[in-house]
Amino acid sequence: MTIIGEHEDELFEDETLEESLEDETLEESIDTVPIDDDAVTYFEGDDGGLDLAERRALVVLLKHRFVTVETSNGVWDTIVKSRKIINSRLNDLFLELVIDVDREVAFKRQVSPRAMGLDFPTLLFAHAWQREETALLVFLRLKFREAEGRGEKYGRVSREAMYDFLKDNRAATATDEVRDGSRAKRAVDALKTAQLLKEVDTDEFRISPAIAVLLPASTLMNLLSWLTDQVIGATEEDTL
Repeated sequence: MTIIGEHEDELFEDETLEESLEDETLEESIDTVPIDDDAVTYFEGDDGGLDLAERRALVVLLKHRFVTVETSNGVWDTIVKSRKIINSRLNDLFLELVIDVDREVAFKRQVSPRAMGLDFPTLLFAHAWQREETALLVFLRLKFREAEGRGEKYGRVSREAMYDFLKDNRAATATDEVRDGSRAKRAVDALKTAQLLKEVDTDEFRISPAIAVLLPASTLMNLLSWLTDQVIGATEEDTL
């Protein structure tokens, strides 16, 4: 367990569970049946060792890229309280639990077999973000960093600011404004679906602290270099 404080159009990749339902929100994925703390088993033949809340937390961790205190409907508290046993269950699947206590974000990641020289089977696969989505992730990460510098827990951004950023950072040969506008809208929608953006009104969004987990400083710097190269002279069909 780790606790921290801090192709054509497919450019940035992060890991997610192959069979996860990415369009299902955390609130929708959590059963609201009351928890019976006195229960020993929850179904016929139950041989599990976790209580109901811990099992739900484990399932949510497996189904989603990350869990935040804001969207978890109480799961975050269970993860923090039972992190040792939940991490143990993840370890059985060659995964580990990572908790950012400052930003209140938890996620799973594949363990590295390098130290033991072993070859582990994997449950996670690389999810590739599209070109506009990748550029927008960079913009949101920078906005969130500015917000953290002001002591704010969440960053805020307008739809217009996101569209303007994507327009100003198109590839050098991009000339189809209609198509680019459609791609920009899809990019915003994709980040909403991923719960990195939460719409607070028609034109304003709150940026999830999970953006800092998804794009640590080293990754951000690499993507900023890529974005600069795109604006200076890369063709629209270039890959990273």
